[in-house]
Amino acid sequence: MSQRHRTSDSPTPPKQELRAQAHSERHRVQVELKKAAQLVSAGLEPDDVHEPGNRWRPPQRHDAAVAKAKLAKQKRRNRRHWKTKMWKRRTTVRRQKFSDWDEERRSR
Repeated sequence: MSQRHRTSDSPTPPKQELRAQAHSERHRVQVELKKAAQLVSAGLEPDDVHEPGNRWRPPQRHDAAVAKAKLAKQKRRNRRHWKTKMWKRRTTVRRQKFSDWDEERRSR
């Protein structure tokens, strides 16, 4: 069922290609790490063993300059949460007004 719409004529989308390449890179690193661990357990000095690193990295999705500009813009705006002390004060004042009005209404 999963192979129904896949043909050799249509190329894979770029995202799938990137994911496949990232998967193969992770697998390569894991295999090399396993080999290095076997060499160390066999008696080779850990300093003499070559540790694998990434040969390939996926391209950056986000632009760092845009992210910094967005962060600076947010700091300038200084967003406030709706439930602040002022909100609590207003609620207290409303309750006080209502209780004063209620007492006045009952005293009549």
